Amino acid sequence: MGSLNLDNKVAVVTGGGKGIGSSISLRFSEQGARLHILDVDQVAAASVVSQIHDQGGTASSYDCDVAEQSDVFRVIGNIAEFEGGIQILVNNAGIANIGTAENTEEGDFDRVFSVNVKGVYNCLKAVIPVMKSGGGGVILNIASVSAVLGLPDRFAYSMSKAAVWNMTMTTARDVIHDGIRCNSISPARIHTPFVDGYLRNEYPGQEEEMFEKLSATQPIGRMGEPEEVAELALFLCSEEASFITGTDYPLDGGFIRLNT
Repeated sequence: MGSLNLDNKVAVVTGGGKGIGSSISLRFSEQGARLHILDVDQVAAASVVSQIHDQGGTASSYDCDVAEQSDVFRVIGNIAEFEGGIQILVNNAGIANIGTAENTEEGDFDRVFSVNVKGVYNCLKAVIPVMKSGGGGVILNIASVSAVLGLPDRFAYSMSKAAVWNMTMTTARDVIHDGIRCNSISPARIHTPFVDGYLRNEYPGQEEEMFEKLSATQPIGRMGEPEEVAELALFLCSEEASFITGTDYPLDGGFIRLNT
């Protein structure tokens, strides 16, 4: 696919063992990237690594909690030393939370902040110096439509994704003269294992009905697929997008513009 190739680019994907993260990891590998997956779920991460190996690609996984800065610095340092640099960082790791400001517990709020906000900061802080010393790179953060819309019962999660959106913009400005681009993708509802688990837990016996109801909230009439996020991620991390930085891309089936 021409310049969409990521031949021998070293790519770090956080939360790369499931859902959107696994699709990004697999798609990047298909285009020649050398994958390094950071995930607390090592069973899931190992499965993705195995798939990549089966397809002839190169991949490794690391047990890493992005909320722990020392953990992140250790893993990133090892990757950078082994590979001689890092050219791509995808900040995908994140957790969800249901609740309003009134009923969100402090512990839940702190955990969402630690993973979704501090986790992105930790990875940026660890990887940017590596990219600078290597002459540049690409950073892609996974935000959400909730960053710009007030979604009901998503107080902590929406807060965290608004922070990711802003970290994208400020980072892009701070590193623009270092040969580093930084963008974000803001998906609406994407059909991942999380969605299926949420429906099983919250609406037992009504999964199919509620799936259709949630799908219909996208004006386009369906949820997105993880592979669709991966395709946009591939473009933004490729040389084809070399003139793009400091930009957020809604991938939302019209959710933001056509629902308001």
